[in-house]
Amino acid sequence: MTVKVGLVSLGCPKNLVDSEVILGFLKNAGFEITNREQDAEVLIINTCSFINDAKEESIKTIIQLARLKNGGNCRALLVTGCLAQRYEKELLAEMPEIDALIGTGYITDIPAIIPRVLAGESFSRVGIPGYLHTSNTPKIQTTPRYTAYLKIAEGCNNCCSYCIIPALRGKYRSRTMEDILNEAVKLVEYGVKELILVAQDTTFYGIDLYGRPVLDDLIRRLAAVKDLVWLRILYTYPTLITDGLIKLLATEEKLCRYLDMPLQHAENEILKKMNRYSSREETVRLVKKLRADVPGITIRTSFIVGFPGETEQGFQELLDFMEELKFDRVGVFAYSREEGTAAAILPGQVPEEIKQERCHRAMFQQQKISLEKNLKKIGKVITVLVEERSLKKQGVYIGRSEGDAPDIDGRVLFKSNLVLQQGEIVKVLIKNAREYDLSGELIQ
Repeated sequence: MTVKVGLVSLGCPKNLVDSEVILGFLKNAGFEITNREQDAEVLIINTCSFINDAKEESIKTIIQLARLKNGGNCRALLVTGCLAQRYEKELLAEMPEIDALIGTGYITDIPAIIPRVLAGESFSRVGIPGYLHTSNTPKIQTTPRYTAYLKIAEGCNNCCSYCIIPALRGKYRSRTMEDILNEAVKLVEYGVKELILVAQDTTFYGIDLYGRPVLDDLIRRLAAVKDLVWLRILYTYPTLITDGLIKLLATEEKLCRYLDMPLQHAENEILKKMNRYSSREETVRLVKKLRADVPGITIRTSFIVGFPGETEQGFQELLDFMEELKFDRVGVFAYSREEGTAAAILPGQVPEEIKQERCHRAMFQQQKISLEKNLKKIGKVITVLVEERSLKKQGVYIGRSEGDAPDIDGRVLFKSNLVLQQGEIVKVLIKNAREYDLSGELIQ
């Protein structure tokens, strides 16, 4: 009898790609994949532990699904991903409901581990995080058919003082351009119209293999893939954004005029403590160049508030920076003190209530900026990728613009007298705007 396996994926798109790999190996090994957690005989949780909130979500999910071992069909609970990689000893000691722990470097061993766990063996395999999938690796796409994440590298060499990722994912390891291109072709042949490039740092791509950053070369080759419509870049690092990449953003039709560029702060002293290589002045010049050379570009960034040593004056400098540059999309996060990082032992740790208060103030300011920018789009015609039909309003569809990445940015709601399909690319006249979302009607 075939064993039913369910998987819950937590965290970022890079982790989701790992989950797709796990599912591919499970299917090839003859397991039956189920989306119904209550039907699964084996449950796998691919966890995140980047910040405290992510750790709490992972632990809550483990506790919640562990209940199905008593009140459901679940016979075994496996935990993999960053939490397993980081807290092997603690999880083994404190969560006996976990039957197996698998680190980030051993996810392909999961099909072989399951029979041993079902036979009553407790299991732990956590070691050096060195895994890197290829275009021949079996995968099951979990995103909508028209959109897929394409992981171009694994690991990170930046060693930001607040970040534990290098310890959990290892040194930066690029896939070859040929291998990435092969996977891209397969995805587009399957029906994908939007490829989203992800890595811990996409702009570092190729340095380990080719001796220099070659993201722009990779993009040129990917843009040549027949039937690909959109190519989007996430997780870029400001100091590695080249003139070549900026030129591609301006001239390559398939490359979305969208740049996800986490900056983390604006005060130079804080940036140094964070072990970031950019300065406020360099970033201002870069953003102005991007906007001058790539008209209509959408720039998304993220900031950390309450980092050790951040004074009220330093926080105000960040607010002034946000007001000056008026980013299109911003995520603000309260600093999370992570054991094992250099920042965790820095003096000047900021109280939690102050961190949260600053987080709210920064997001409130950004909401006003976002609304101001969205209101200027009223009366313009934009390109929209159709994602779903509204269940509440007849003739209304929901999609994303070129300036919206899935799950993190806004949406476009629009009326249509035509029946549209998921993945269609249409033109929409914007007639209304809110802080994050736009609304309008189909242009026929």
